[in-house]
Amino acid sequence: MDAVKGSGTHHGKRPDKRAERSRRTREKIIAAARDLFIAQGYGATSLQEVADRAGVAVQTVYFVFRNKRALFKDVVDTSIAGDTEPVATMERDWFRAACAEPTAAGQLRAHVRGVRAIQERVAPIVPLIAAAAATDPEIAAQWPAGPEDPRYTVQHAAAEALTAKPDARPDVGTARAADLLYGLLSPELYLIFVRDRGWSPDAWEEWARTTLTAQLCTGHERDAAGPEPS
Repeated sequence: MDAVKGSGTHHGKRPDKRAERSRRTREKIIAAARDLFIAQGYGATSLQEVADRAGVAVQTVYFVFRNKRALFKDVVDTSIAGDTEPVATMERDWFRAACAEPTAAGQLRAHVRGVRAIQERVAPIVPLIAAAAATDPEIAAQWPAGPEDPRYTVQHAAAEALTAKPDARPDVGTARAADLLYGLLSPELYLIFVRDRGWSPDAWEEWARTTLTAQLCTGHERDAAGPEPS
């Protein structure tokens, strides 16, 4: 019986080990691709270069991701999420915790902090997305502009939670709140302030929070100007 138990335990662990190896391989390829895409651009980077950088065979890259477009999407998705877990932004702990805050001001504080963490990871690849989308319609279709943009969907969900709270401005509806979140928390605006104008991420976070609080919460209208950047 011990031999049977031992055999069963051995076979039970094997899939976990394979899954762990697969996960590590996937993460290595994504990290290598991210570095190369940032350094060389999407169009100039080959899957062979990604494979060499990751220390795997190019056939492995094709097996895991099929093509460069799919790999690029995973690089972007992983940069947004901060990991390779297939969990949507609206299902993430930080997003749910922000929406569960009892006040609109509290939700904005937590929400802007969470978005800042995403911006710091995504900022280096935002120009790559625009450049790749300009020459590849399939990539452009993955990140559509306007209401179909997945980022707008996230901000609209945040706006729905926010406008239902007691200190939310009664004259600002969900659609306008979603527009403000979508625009003021955009990666493009983050890059203007932090990369182009030299603001620190802390200064951007404080400005975004105070500006949105003034626009969306009662009793904070005088805070609209925000702090001096540092």
